[in-house]
This record gives sequence, C-alpha cells and structure tokens, in this order.
Amino acid sequence: MIEPVFMLYYIITGMGVGFLAGLAGVGGGGMTVPIFTMLFAMQGVDSDQIVHLALGSSMAGMVFTTFGSMKAHYQNQNVDTVIAVRMITGVLAGTFLATFIASWVQGVYLALFFSIFMMYVAWKMFSKRGQSHNVSPHGTKGNLLAGSAIGSVSALVSISGAGLSVPYLIQQNMEAKRAIGTSAAIGFPIALSGTLGYLINGWDNTSQEQLIFGYIYLPAVVLFAASSYITTSWGVKYATQMPAERLKKIVGILCVILSVKMLIGVL
Repeated sequence: MIEPVFMLYYIITGMGVGFLAGLAGVGGGGMTVPIFTMLFAMQGVDSDQIVHLALGSSMAGMVFTTFGSMKAHYQNQNVDTVIAVRMITGVLAGTFLATFIASWVQGVYLALFFSIFMMYVAWKMFSKRGQSHNVSPHGTKGNLLAGSAIGSVSALVSISGAGLSVPYLIQQNMEAKRAIGTSAAIGFPIALSGTLGYLINGWDNTSQEQLIFGYIYLPAVVLFAASSYITTSWGVKYATQMPAERLKKIVGILCVILSVKMLIGVL
C-alpha cells in the first residue's frame, strides 16, 4: 500500500507538471520522468527497474493529458487531419517497437539518452533561428518516416513528441498554431502506443501487491493524471498572458535542471 506522503508527492507533481505543460504546450513527460525516478528511488524500487518504471508510468499518465489536448485542438479546428493520419501510422509503429528496445537497455543508458535529449530540447528553446519556406515539403512517405522517427524517440524518453513534431511540421510550411494542434493529435497515439508497449514488455515485472503492471506503477499514474488534468487549463490560461520567448526560456531552463537531476539521480 502506498504511503500517504507519497500520494501527496504524486498529486503535487501532477499539479505542477500539468500547469507547466499547459503553460508551455508540451505533454509533460520530460518533467515527469526525472521526478518519478526520484520518487521511486525513495520508495525503495529496485534500481534496475527505476528508469523503466518511470518511463512507462510517465507515458501512461500522458494518455489522459494528451487526449484532452487533442480534443480541444480538434474542436478549435487546429488539426491538419490528412498529415496527422499519415504521421500517426508511422508513430504507432515507431513508438511500440521502441518500447522493446527500451525494455532490454540498462536504466543508466536510458537515463543518459534522456539527459542528452533534454539538453537538445533546451538548446532548441534558446535558439532564435528563423524559419524559411520549404520548397520541397514531404509527401505521404516522408510523413510516415518522420512519424516513425518521432514515435521511436518519444518512447525512449517518454514524451508526447511535441518538441520534435512541432518543429517538423513548421518546417513543412505549416502555420505555427496549426502545427501545435496537429502535434497534439499525434501526441495521444504516442502515449497510447507507448503505454501498451511498456505494459507488455515489462509484464514479467508485474506485482499486483505493489500495484505495478508491467512498467507502470498504477497509483502514480492515477494520482498524477487526476491532479494534472485540473491544473493544465490554468497553465493554458496563463500562457496567453506571457510572451512566447519568455515561455521558451522557462522551458529551456527546466530542461537543463531536469536533465542534470535525472543523470545525477540514477548514477
């Protein structure tokens, strides 16, 4: 049975990550994984399983947040359904297959990959490169391959893929607001496919007494999802009052802090 203090920790994590996710327009996985890693270590989880459990639980938590985001953007007609369907086909395959890779890679290497990727995202947040018109945007095949690549990386670091799909879609000459909406539509199948993959590939790790199913710790997922759902809308509302460049810098700083924290925590 989970101790009350850890229930409180997961609720606070959900509220904080939900607000920041709404503020910055991301799924929150990049923030959740290092926090879950720390909390699982405090709960005495086997060190060989901590990172895998954090990745799977974070991905499962994102199923709920990404679904809400996808629904809202679709209702506001911010989704390019044609490109979204093309990329989702590749996303489902890439995400699911990548969970097989993650299941046999040692946690320390997954943590290292996560840290490097988050540093890359931070660099992108501080980058001020302008976007030029692409005279040769991808067709169906290119969208499929891009979806597969985005899904694969997303599964390995447990993110919704917005940090990869939004720049890709903008590079394909899509207007920024529509790129964010289309990315949100892609994020839900990433979370769904990734959750299924971590559930199946970690099934030998299941412990019903501890409420662990595969690489998913159910109490963390439920408490995180419920509390983050409440505060995400607060973040979205506050984001409209804050300049985009300041938002990018906040996300960049968070990425650096969490990247270092993740690596130090595992090592």
